[in-house]
Amino acid sequence: MASTLAGKWVLITGASSGFGAAAARSFGAEGAKLLIGARRVDRLETVAQEATKAGAQAVFYRRLDVSQTADVNEFVDWARAKTGRLDVLINNAGGALGLDYVADGKDEDWETMLQTNVLGVLRMTRAALPLMVNNPGSSILNIGSFAARTHYEGGAAYCAAKAGELQITRVLRLELNGTGVRVSSIDPGLAETEFSLVRFKGDAARANKIYEGTQPLTAEDIAEILVWVASRPPHVNIDEMLIKPTDQAAIHKVYRRKAGG
Repeated sequence: MASTLAGKWVLITGASSGFGAAAARSFGAEGAKLLIGARRVDRLETVAQEATKAGAQAVFYRRLDVSQTADVNEFVDWARAKTGRLDVLINNAGGALGLDYVADGKDEDWETMLQTNVLGVLRMTRAALPLMVNNPGSSILNIGSFAARTHYEGGAAYCAAKAGELQITRVLRLELNGTGVRVSSIDPGLAETEFSLVRFKGDAARANKIYEGTQPLTAEDIAEILVWVASRPPHVNIDEMLIKPTDQAAIHKVYRRKAGG
């Protein structure tokens, strides 16, 4: 039986690694046509090759920085030149920087988190909506976080940013009611990607400590969920999904196995 996503146009931001790259491969395996963007074009080229090998009908890639309005608009103009419609928009670009308490926080870290996780989602959605509002059954899938629904020391800006993403999703659902466009927030908990390596600015030992002794989610776990959400019948909207590994009961309660155990 043919996939319901075969031949559909899927735009993915932050597609050079992590959830975005895994989503490109997974939607490619469904026979979708991909438009992928990120700042690291060399990584995008590799992901494009992997998605093509997985079965994508077409893959186009281009540099994209969602923190820059002109860059977002140029990217969507480029996408529009390839297709007159968009079936799935995955707002994945984002991430965290630092784990400083507010008293020690850095403006550049705060501004980057808000630019990518909040304003980036707004910019991309605004630019892409003209390709979606006349296409009932299309989907906007925003990658959120468990952090949107809880709080922890050192997470003020990131928790605020992801809470912002969640509220944007909820507002869009109201504003797009009647258009047939579906809007979802997919909120992962502890997941092992480059997230912590980026958060700790290349400190691999500190990043690895986050996952030590646990079995975290993988990028592929989330990609599988994105495919499932996007492939629901057009009258079905998956509003919000919170996904955590079994080892994570709460933000501060994570089961950790002892070494060698």
